[in-house]
Amino acid sequence: MSALAVTFDRSRPLSQLRDAGLFIEAALIDGRWVTTDATVAVHDPANREKLGAVPALGAAATSRAIDAAAAAFPAWRALLPRERADILMRWHGLILAAREDLALLMTLEQGKPLTEARGEIDYAASFVAFYAEEATRLNVETVTSHLPDAQMTLSRVPLGVVGLVTPWNFPAAMLTRKAAAALAAGCTAVAHPSSETPFSALALAELAQRAGMPAGVFNVVTGDAATIVGRLCEDERVRAMSFTGSTEIGRLIAARSAPTVKRLIMELGGHAPLMVFADADLGKAVDIAMDAKFATSGQECLAANRIYVERPIYETFLAAYADRIAALKVGPGLQPEVEIGPLMHERAVEKVDAQVSDALARGARRLAGGGPHPAGPHFYRPTLLADVPDDALIMREETFGPVAAVVSFDGEDEGITRANATEYGLVAYLVTRDAARVARMSAALEYGMVAVNRVQITGAPIPFGGVKQSGLGREGSRLGLEAFTDLKYVCLDMA
Repeated sequence: MSALAVTFDRSRPLSQLRDAGLFIEAALIDGRWVTTDATVAVHDPANREKLGAVPALGAAATSRAIDAAAAAFPAWRALLPRERADILMRWHGLILAAREDLALLMTLEQGKPLTEARGEIDYAASFVAFYAEEATRLNVETVTSHLPDAQMTLSRVPLGVVGLVTPWNFPAAMLTRKAAAALAAGCTAVAHPSSETPFSALALAELAQRAGMPAGVFNVVTGDAATIVGRLCEDERVRAMSFTGSTEIGRLIAARSAPTVKRLIMELGGHAPLMVFADADLGKAVDIAMDAKFATSGQECLAANRIYVERPIYETFLAAYADRIAALKVGPGLQPEVEIGPLMHERAVEKVDAQVSDALARGARRLAGGGPHPAGPHFYRPTLLADVPDDALIMREETFGPVAAVVSFDGEDEGITRANATEYGLVAYLVTRDAARVARMSAALEYGMVAVNRVQITGAPIPFGGVKQSGLGREGSRLGLEAFTDLKYVCLDMA
């Protein structure tokens, strides 16, 4: 069934959509678009204007979506892997064809600059293509038998219905990274996007429908997160929960899922250290620090929250870094050349400002920015803080905003100790020209991923995830597909 027809006010940015059918104010359950009188409003964070609204669904609608996914599962898993792959590849093609519309929707509801939104659409599409290819590679293996007259085989079988819970900072890529893997494995899915950025997920669901996704295979339920996610956790038919978000919410999902012993795939909080050694190329180090801190306006789990610079180059680095930060262009994401967009909501601005105030009260130096930006109530000035003490909030809590906290350090041992002094372990950044140091530091850092002399390390072929309280399991790569399967062992008597 096609999406609901929409009539646009031509004065609004949404009127720029080439395909009006991609703006959907409805949830998708069993192949049908569902509306309700009770709705959740969605606002543009750049100006706080209402973009639209989505259904405020709850436990009953979630149960219907689970019913639909459970009913669709036998036929979907019975398809040849190539048949599932063909549907995914059609979905991939439609995503790329709708790139500009999807990027526009994302910028309007999430706020990130349009260039970053386009990049995310490409990133989202790459997962669909990757898992379409991987769908045909879940091969049966044989085991060398230790028993006489026995043949032993191992195969991967889909888990069944899975719940997918996605965040507001990457509303397209986090959905496809989960959904494409689950669908390729032969699972059916019930997705719950953030209520702050649901339109990206609904547009992707519409494109999946157009690609020929059977009814019930991919459902999207909007509304109250606690109610919807709680119902997914409690239903024994939902065999896995895949969640991207805060560690705090991850703990709650794990507790709610324990009675039904679900598979958990979680990408949780990050508090990434970036270590710059004195032998680093200074210009490259500043470039890396800019990209690692200020992408997505600092609102991402991979952001470099704690920047450690070896003492001999500390002040020189700070001077160059401050100049670059002060030059960042702030404004609505649809404006040309904007590099820093709005934060998601007032709470984000308040948290960032509180962290800055706390650091300054504890003796930090402010070398650039600080405080709200005149572009609007959701904008914050790109900020550089130096000499930030370890007990400051910004050094202990995840920072979702355009604030860089920089401190000096002396030598590898101190760098490792301070970098590892956190409950998080998602990613660490290392900038040095010493190959032996790279080997030592990479081994000693308690992180699931280490970026050496670069920022961009993610992509569909790599296993994305962290250690400690930054998550469970991996997304992306072959491992991301296997996460939605069980291993089945068959021992056949040959006598």
